Amino acid sequence: MATLRLLVRHAKQVVMVCNKGQLALPGAAMNQLAVLTKSDQSSSTGYSIVVDNCGTIDAIGPDEEIDKEFSPKDFTNIIDATDMCVLPGLVDGHTHPVWAGDRVHEFKMKLRGASYMEVHASGGGINFTVRHTRQASEDDLYNSFQKRASNMMKNGTTLFEAKSGYGLDVDTEIKMLRVIKRGIDNFPIDISATYCGAHSVPENLTMEEATDDIINNQIPAIKELIDQGSLQVDNIDVFCEKGVFDVPSTSKILKAGKETGLALNFHGEELHPLQSAEMGAKLGARAISHLEMVSDEGIKAMASSGTVAVLLPTTAYILKLSPPPARKMIDNGVAVALGSDFNPNAYCLSMPLVMHLACIILKMTMEEALAAATINAAASLGKSKRQGSLEIGKLGDMLIIDAASWEHLIYQMGNQESLIKYVIKGGNIVYHR
Repeated sequence: MATLRLLVRHAKQVVMVCNKGQLALPGAAMNQLAVLTKSDQSSSTGYSIVVDNCGTIDAIGPDEEIDKEFSPKDFTNIIDATDMCVLPGLVDGHTHPVWAGDRVHEFKMKLRGASYMEVHASGGGINFTVRHTRQASEDDLYNSFQKRASNMMKNGTTLFEAKSGYGLDVDTEIKMLRVIKRGIDNFPIDISATYCGAHSVPENLTMEEATDDIINNQIPAIKELIDQGSLQVDNIDVFCEKGVFDVPSTSKILKAGKETGLALNFHGEELHPLQSAEMGAKLGARAISHLEMVSDEGIKAMASSGTVAVLLPTTAYILKLSPPPARKMIDNGVAVALGSDFNPNAYCLSMPLVMHLACIILKMTMEEALAAATINAAASLGKSKRQGSLEIGKLGDMLIIDAASWEHLIYQMGNQESLIKYVIKGGNIVYHR
């Protein structure tokens, strides 16, 4: 037998999340996780996972069954996970990780009572970051992106979505997407790239002019670079919001992106109810984020279309918004995912903290939060055939935590760096405490 990449043995728990090849867990299924738990606490044996040289899970089962089929000499690496728990690598479904210029001063403004749109109208918010990002070099943006991605990885993330959107002109948007492409090529964890040129209306343009520029200038230029292999972009995003891009403009931009082969994954229903969820579901959007103000009709439309709801508890927490109706979404059969919404306005790189906030702010169970941060977040990015659960044939992306049960990753708020012993990507150890 050829040498295999990794054997994890003696685990107390293996949280597979799914065990029947599900591509998402909608509604009530989010509470029905597949978990293997050692029953005899006095025994030194537990559960093992085998990852082959392609980085794919080859076997999962009790130690004694794995030992009959494999020998320790078959493996390049062996991890003794006695008294530890194994979970899938976490998936962050919504981030804005490429930018220059922090917004600490805006945090002070918000503490004094300024709203998001008041900050935006005063020259802050997205346009503040745009000015700094346009001035930054590609290397400077890449170096800060690398540090942020490294911290995500240490917090258990093995796949994350990364948006452009702090350029708003063709040159800077392409610069940001080049930075993300460098990350895709060089980082030890996976990235799904999103073009978000419609993140805000540039200061010198109207919404109509910005829409025209995106459809007739930016998207064609980006498509040409994708076709050349210079860029790798999976999704298109628009900030559909009152005072930014309205529903008709959002629909036009999304359709133009869809025609170039990009999946629809956009911001909707954050601050005002605009019926963008209904529009997105009709267009076949893969995912819609935020949804604080989503209507009952929008929820039903997303459930029918299979559109994933990417909820961002950090945003509701920081902006003091009414949280999105997660319970109503789950009760109506929507697949709910989670994202950190990492950006200069919501500086959070920790999916364990996001899961904790989801339980408290969104009233989700721990099982729902874990499903939302694994298989459903992977589904929101079109990656759940290979990622988001521990199943034979999927990538060997996993966390090993030093805890009595997997729930400690959510329960121990802010303590994830002490809990996470290993982060493993495709059977390779990418972080070890």
